[in-house]
Amino acid sequence: MRPAALDGVKVLEAATLFAGPLAATFLGDFGADVTKIEHPSRPDAARTHGASKDGVGLWFKTLGRNKRLATLDLSRGRDVFLSLVRENDVLVENFRPGTLERWGLGPSVLLEANPRLVIARVTAFGQVGPWSRRPGFGSLAEAMSGFAAVTGEPDGPPTLPPFGLADGITALATAYAVLVALRERDRSGQGQVIDMAIIEPILMMLGGGITAYQQTGYVQPRLGNRSSNNAPRNVYKTLDGRWVAVSTSSQSIAERVVTLVGRADLVAQPWFATGRERAQHADELDDAVGSWIAARPLELVMEEFEKAEAAVGPVHDIRGIAGDPQYAALGTIVSVDDDELGGPVEMQNVLFRLSESPGSIKWAGRPHGANTDEVLAEIGVTPDQLAALRAAGVV
Repeated sequence: MRPAALDGVKVLEAATLFAGPLAATFLGDFGADVTKIEHPSRPDAARTHGASKDGVGLWFKTLGRNKRLATLDLSRGRDVFLSLVRENDVLVENFRPGTLERWGLGPSVLLEANPRLVIARVTAFGQVGPWSRRPGFGSLAEAMSGFAAVTGEPDGPPTLPPFGLADGITALATAYAVLVALRERDRSGQGQVIDMAIIEPILMMLGGGITAYQQTGYVQPRLGNRSSNNAPRNVYKTLDGRWVAVSTSSQSIAERVVTLVGRADLVAQPWFATGRERAQHADELDDAVGSWIAARPLELVMEEFEKAEAAVGPVHDIRGIAGDPQYAALGTIVSVDDDELGGPVEMQNVLFRLSESPGSIKWAGRPHGANTDEVLAEIGVTPDQLAALRAAGVV
C-alpha cells in the first residue's frame, strides 16, 4: 500500500464545535497531520456535547480522532501561533470575522509568515455582508437555507434536524475547498483564503428551488415524508411494529412496487407515467403500499421487496445500525483502542474506501492539551519557555 493520500499535509485547526473541526477530521482520516489548538482554560465545547462516560465526552472521541491536541491562547500567544503557522500547510479557523485581525493574526499577517498557507475561514454568515459579525450556528443555517421550511408535516411547524446537519455539510464542503486550494498551490506556489459560510452549502443541497422560484414562482411546501417528484415515497409501519422506507425515484421501480403490492392495474393509469404525476396521487399509492406492508412483518416485507427488485430500507435507530449486515460488510463501524476510556470505543469509519491509499483511524480524540509539549517543542519552544508560558496561562 502507498502512504495515505494526504500524507505530508500539515493542518492547524483553531476551531470549535463542529463544521471546522469536522473538516479537519476528514483531512486527518486520510493522512494529514492535524494539530488542534484549544484555549488553555476553555476547551472546545464539543467535548461536553452529547453523551459522556465517567466525565469523558463521547462525541469528541470521533470529532477529535487522528489529531494532536495542544493548548494556546491565541490572543496572548501570537508569536507562538505564527511559528506554528510557518510549519503548516493549512489553517482551519472559525472565529467570528474580525477576531483574528484584532489579535494581529489576520490573513495578510498569516500569509506573510507563510505565503503557501491555505486559510479556511468557517463562519455562520461569511466574512462580508450585514450579518457577517453576528453570532450563529448550524441551526440558523438550517432555518435560513429553506431546509426547515420544507421539513415536517404539512400541518406542522418548520422542523430543524436533531443533529448538526448544516455543520456536517459545511465540513464536507470545507475539506473539498481545502483540497482544491492545495491543488492550486501545487500549480502557483501561493496560498489563499477560503471564505466558507455555513448558510451556503446546505442551500446547495436543497436542489433547484431557487431556479424554480425565479422561473415559475413555485415555493415548495412541507410534505412530510412524501415528495413532490415521485410516489409512492414514504415510511410505512409493518405488522410487527417496525418501519420501512420505500422510494420510487425511477419509473421501473415504481412499477415493481405497485405490482408487488397487488395493484398492477395502476401502471396503466395515464398519471402513472411520471414521478410528478404519481405524486399527485400519493394518497391512493400510499394506501396500496401501506396496507400491504401493514399486513406483513418486517422480515417478510424485506424478502418480498428484494425478490421484486424494489427499493426498500428499514428505518433504523442506532441499535439497528449496529446490527445491520450491510454496514458490517462495508466496515462502516470500527473499534478504536482508547486509553482514556480504558478500552475499545466504536465510531463511524472514514467516509470512503480508496483501493491504494486508504484512510484510517489511528487514535480516538485525546484529552485536552495531550500533545502540547510535543507540538511546541517541534517549533523550538524550550522546556523553560514552555514552563513560563504555562505559568502565564498562555498554554
